[in-house]
Amino acid sequence: MYRYSKYIARQLVHSTLLITFSLTSIVWLTQALRFIDFIVNQGVSIAVFVKLTLLLVPSLILMILPPALFCAILFSYNKLKTDSELLVMQAVGLSKWRLAVPALQVAAVITVIGYAIALYILPVSYREFRDMQSFLRNNYVSILLQEGVFSNPVEGLTVFTRERDKDGTMRGILVQDNRQRDQPVTMMAEEGKLVQTAQGPRFLLTRGNRQEMRDGKFSFLDFQAYTLDISLYTKDAGKRIVDPQELFVLDLFKPDETISQADNMRRFAEGHQRLIWPFYSLALAFVAVAVMLSGEFNRRGHWQRIVLASVLGVVVVFSAVGLRGAMALNPAIIPVGYLNVLLPCAIALLVLFDKWPSRRAPKISARVS
Repeated sequence: MYRYSKYIARQLVHSTLLITFSLTSIVWLTQALRFIDFIVNQGVSIAVFVKLTLLLVPSLILMILPPALFCAILFSYNKLKTDSELLVMQAVGLSKWRLAVPALQVAAVITVIGYAIALYILPVSYREFRDMQSFLRNNYVSILLQEGVFSNPVEGLTVFTRERDKDGTMRGILVQDNRQRDQPVTMMAEEGKLVQTAQGPRFLLTRGNRQEMRDGKFSFLDFQAYTLDISLYTKDAGKRIVDPQELFVLDLFKPDETISQADNMRRFAEGHQRLIWPFYSLALAFVAVAVMLSGEFNRRGHWQRIVLASVLGVVVVFSAVGLRGAMALNPAIIPVGYLNVLLPCAIALLVLFDKWPSRRAPKISARVS
């Protein structure tokens, strides 16, 4: 690789990493706030919460990489133009194509990284995320076994345990059940333990009492042992709907007779999106360099080129987002999705090799105003 090529590529890599890290951090923070209830209401530890939300990072990086590279190319090439470095390179005989090669090489590497995420890392991480999310939401241990915390696993039910031993025995238990407004029930017990039975999970309370209001009359019952059915908290565990992002590409293209035709079409569209989206890194790179390397040199700035490239990039990205939903509704639109990523590359190549028709040939003017 030529020295000038390494110089440009190094600037692009640094800018891309910085933009990707910044945007991913911001989006990750907004997504993480959606799961803050796991800490507030269910007592999940910070470590578990961070692990859960970090499993979303691959999907965020996959979506952010193409726009981040696009912004990095605009920034880096505009800086090279402003500092007259591109002018010097063109003056020594470097063509637009040779100046574009460093950006396209970086884009090719990022495209490969995108495919690695889309084809393997994303389904693995997102499947673990969904499993962990389902476990935290449905597993009764994460809801009931909270020491010194009033928990509300479902509306109208409050559970409190004073302490919990290492063997799982809980002490100082209070259960307030107001799900039936006209028949509130309060249970207190010295000890309790969660046990598994053939009928499902049960909360075994020992040495306590049960207080209930029924038909306006107060009922009080002392007990040495009382079994509370808590299968309500785990009834959905292990029965969640599989999200298309959890599946590998080959699985997305296999029809599943257990789901509806619409769901199969969504999986089919997701499969094509996995194959198309990483290539947008290369497509947006073509758009950026084609616009930034065309036109005349102007020391007063090239904001018009930046605006034009930004508009074209936004059109390409928003078209990709819109086509993703359209492909799920109408499979006939799928070829348009591939055309949307290939057409910008073809037009950019014509511009870079001066094959695109224009009113005047681009020229270099070294005049200083």
